[in-house]
Amino acid sequence: MTSGDILIRAENLEYAYSSRIWGFRRLNYPVLKGLNFEIRRGETLGVMGRNGCGKSSLLRILNRVIAPTGGQLRYDKDVSSILLTLGLGFDSNLTGRDNAILSVMLQGGTRQEARTLIEDIKEFSELGEFFERPVKTYSSGMKSRLGFSTAMRTEVDLLLIDETLAVGDRQFRKKAEKAMMEKINSEQTVVFVSHSASQVSKVCSRAIWLEAGVIQAEGDTKEVGKEYKAFMDKISKAKGPSAWAS
Repeated sequence: MTSGDILIRAENLEYAYSSRIWGFRRLNYPVLKGLNFEIRRGETLGVMGRNGCGKSSLLRILNRVIAPTGGQLRYDKDVSSILLTLGLGFDSNLTGRDNAILSVMLQGGTRQEARTLIEDIKEFSELGEFFERPVKTYSSGMKSRLGFSTAMRTEVDLLLIDETLAVGDRQFRKKAEKAMMEKINSEQTVVFVSHSASQVSKVCSRAIWLEAGVIQAEGDTKEVGKEYKAFMDKISKAKGPSAWAS
């Protein structure tokens, strides 16, 4: 459901990183190039594109992990966000409980609010006694469960979802997908990125196609998806099956 109010507006947004060559010369590598788009309150905006097109960098900028090197983001207010990347950023020496509490507080919640949510997070994660153990003892799947469970129970203005969620066994994935769809179909504002046009079309009514850091198309998801698929078909025919994994 979409209210139509603009939550975030990107104006000529750019991002580049630099790297030294042989320890002497520094070269700049442009990742995002002059992006202009809007995120509307309550909508689920899809961002599709090949690996390496700039999708993840865009999410990190929206989550304020990194700053743009050009242009700007205009916010309707002090927007809180959480990037659902399945456990990245946890302190490995702290327990699952402590990490979940800190995560809620970093998203703007009080310690009391975090403690109120914590048992629900523990139950949803299905981590059992491991919830009280250091995260360094977790498998990657357990970290994913903790990250997903914390994100689903944290109230933020903007939920950022990066690619397909692999969060445990089949039964838990089914529960996780249901929880995610409930978020998407609510008043929650979501940005969902994927290399798969069909995946984006399932959950988004509006989409952006990124290629080489530039917006190639924006608008109705089906129309944008058609353009993206036509481009990928052309690449596939020119270079063979390996192009799909590029």
